[in-house]
Amino acid sequence: MNDSILDTAGAFILREGRLLEQRLFATLFQAEPATGVVDSLRGYQNSDGGFGHGLEPDKRCPDSLPIDVEIAFQTLTAAGCPPAERMVSRACDWLAAVSAPDGAVPLAFPVMEAYPRAVHWSDWTYAPGLNPTAGLAGLLHRMGADHPWLTRATDWCWAALEKGFPDDAHAMSETLVFLEHVPDRDRAERVAERVGEWLPKLNHYRADPADPAYGLTPLHLAPTPDSRWRRLFADDLIEGHLDRLAGDQRPDGGWPITWEPPGAASTLEYRGIETLRALRVLTAYGRG
Repeated sequence: MNDSILDTAGAFILREGRLLEQRLFATLFQAEPATGVVDSLRGYQNSDGGFGHGLEPDKRCPDSLPIDVEIAFQTLTAAGCPPAERMVSRACDWLAAVSAPDGAVPLAFPVMEAYPRAVHWSDWTYAPGLNPTAGLAGLLHRMGADHPWLTRATDWCWAALEKGFPDDAHAMSETLVFLEHVPDRDRAERVAERVGEWLPKLNHYRADPADPAYGLTPLHLAPTPDSRWRRLFADDLIEGHLDRLAGDQRPDGGWPITWEPPGAASTLEYRGIETLRALRVLTAYGRG
């Protein structure tokens, strides 16, 4: 990647982003140790073991929510942290305490209604589902975790997938994390054979690089060229989305978002997250 994109994006993260994204940027692009990322995450972990405090910035709820636990796990894996065993095991204990008996968890709980939140954070997020259960389980498998909740959640995900794929791109993205990292590789590969034909049916899947609407693109599902899911997409489609992603950088150095957060702070925080995501994708694909 050329220095101008990296420098201007890094300056945006330093100027407008959270400490967490600043430390993750330093780890990914400036060879700083990942301990700074772990230390930054500690401020978001509650005494019950879960994560909250708007770690996912679209709701400002300080209480622990499964979506915030997932963001914590995503951050740890992005930084290449060796498993922070106590941090992760405490979060798994919390997931076990709040999950349904079968292990499934929802994205959020009604406690968030007492705090500012984006309009899409509503009662639909209270239903347990593959989003986020499959993503949480997949990330824990990727980290090599071992916990009774993970066993229950994995069994639940397999049972849910036996009934069919989800109809939303976000839930499919979570499913792909699960299928990429779950230990039963033969079973995962059998299920994965059907993913490609299902993608065009998904809500919120944005296949056309020129489409300005909100949605997940092939680059969300295959963020690196060595991703398990890169083979699902034609080369020209990936190149078109890379062109679009590079062209979306704003004059202030950051990337925009296509939804309405609950406030100015949330907007800047999410722009920092999206800017770091764009840098990671463009770097992985060698674009500059």
